[in-house]
Amino acid sequence: MIRIGLISDTHGLLRPEARAFLRGCDHIVHAGDIGRPEILAELGELAPLTAIRGNIDTAAWAAAVPETRRVELAGLRLLVLHDRKQLDRDPAADGIDVVVSGHSHKPLIEERDGVLYVNPGSAGPRRFKLPVTAAELVVSDGAVTPRIVDLLAS
Repeated sequence: MIRIGLISDTHGLLRPEARAFLRGCDHIVHAGDIGRPEILAELGELAPLTAIRGNIDTAAWAAAVPETRRVELAGLRLLVLHDRKQLDRDPAADGIDVVVSGHSHKPLIEERDGVLYVNPGSAGPRRFKLPVTAAELVVSDGAVTPRIVDLLAS
């Protein structure tokens, strides 16, 4: 079993609840709007990290962080970008299994044309009345189980 933690829109805040949820992951993917370089350092202490920058990541430190990434984890081909509306390719035709995005702050899991789309929602400061969430992909025996977790649920 491989556990891939998904987080997005931290906006400079890595909550203790997010750290606790991501602890024990085999890999972590941050889908942008990181906010501060220290977030990447803290996540990198928990597990190997793949990160992309979002629209708020405009400071000099973020120039080294790519806008999109393709990564293969546990046999899955992931495409990571911040705003799904900027997806400029057919993920199924490109052999992508999972598209991970952020930006909307709205957690989402959906499958279309054999591609799994996951938005872990926002793990940083609460926006409007949206929940504070993160997600995971659990890969076991070739099957992928996505799950979104409300980090502040009691």
